[in-house]
Amino acid sequence: MVTFDEFRAMALALPESAQEPTWDIETLRVRHKIFAMGAPEGGSVTVKASPEDQAELLAAEPAVFSFAPYVGRHGWVRVRLDLVDPEELHDLVTEAWRRTAPKRLVREFDARHSG
Repeated sequence: MVTFDEFRAMALALPESAQEPTWDIETLRVRHKIFAMGAPEGGSVTVKASPEDQAELLAAEPAVFSFAPYVGRHGWVRVRLDLVDPEELHDLVTEAWRRTAPKRLVREFDARHSG
């Protein structure tokens, strides 16, 4: 099980990430662009993914991953915090950040974390 606070910490540990309340939820952003979101009292969060990754996740673990409301048509995935593997969520949050962050920032991040 992952708590919302742990999820938020994963996201905020990424370069230039920030938290901003929007629509009665907490959005996690990089340079003002949302890459993940959720409500502290909710049992799930939503992360940005590609439509291909979304299809794979939903097929592999339908109890954990589902089509996100409103933004699911763009590849976003809803993740149940009580069932997701913490390492898998960390990878999903990092990939969501990578999809959203400017290319230069991603290159700098990769350079620091390679090897």
